[in-house]
Amino acid sequence: MRDFNSVDLFAKHGGVHYRTNVPKQQINLYVRSLPEHKRQSMFQVMQELESAGMITIYNDGLFTDGEGNVGGSQDC
Repeated sequence: MRDFNSVDLFAKHGGVHYRTNVPKQQINLYVRSLPEHKRQSMFQVMQELESAGMITIYNDGLFTDGEGNVGGSQDC
């Protein structure tokens, strides 16, 4: 496997803070391979990815709003 730089990100829906542990291509292949019933919600997909060691979800209370603003905005 080639070198990989993990990245801290926020989920688009729900704004959950997480870090990638593998390249995004590997994550995409894994998600596509999941049965449909495990791809019905972003929450479930993220749980599956964390269980597989592909991401680390941080329970640090840091979230983004629907516009991607860390900590929310006045319009939320």
